[in-house]
Parts: sequence; structure tokens; C-alpha cells
Amino acid sequence: MTKKQVSTDELISAIIKGIDDVKGEDIQLLDLREIENTVCDYFIICSGTSNTQVNAISGSVQKGVSKELKDKPWHIEGQTNSEWVLMDYVNVVVHIFQKQVREFYDIESLWGDAKITKIKSV
Repeated sequence: MTKKQVSTDELISAIIKGIDDVKGEDIQLLDLREIENTVCDYFIICSGTSNTQVNAISGSVQKGVSKELKDKPWHIEGQTNSEWVLMDYVNVVVHIFQKQVREFYDIESLWGDAKITKIKSV
């Protein structure tokens, strides 16, 4: 039996739902497809207020995507200190920051050529 191919739109939707379920803040979708030599097609960036919430967001995303789409991240980094957790779903990379760390690295401005969509919380 072959594994069902997960569409990028389904993956993005499941990730955003996982973030929203645990009150992740300032969710932004960066479309990188028009930029040459990028490592993925999309970044999803959000903030948490503490390392506990950053961990809760990453756990919620993982569980939601696994349950809904039977998919899991190829790689996860940053769960040790939970200031910046990166979840790599190959075409979509999720960045979950504590607010002050997000402001410091300001990756939205590093990818200024990307089309940025602010996601409203449900």
C-alpha cells in the first residue's frame, strides 16, 4: 500500500490549525516560490509567549498533522531550549519563536522578497 501524497495546501492548513489551537500569535505565511534557490516553498512563522507555549505549539502542530494527514516532520530543531523551534516538513518549514527571539532574528525582513500573508486567528 502506498502512502497518500499530502498536498502543500492541506499541510499548511493543518499546521496553522495546530498553531491556532494553542493560541500561537502573529502567524505569518511566507511564500518563497518566486525566490531563486530557496530550501522550501513556504515558511510559517509564529510566536509564543514562553518556552512552555513554544513547546505546546510544536506539539500541537506535530499531533495535528500526524492525526489529520498521517505525516510527520522530516526534522525538528530547538526543542531543548524552546526559544526557536524549527519544524521541517520539506516543502513547508515552521518557525516557532518566543517573541524577543523573533524580534532579534527578524527573519521576515531577511526574506523581504517573499509574499507575506498574515493569518488571522480563528
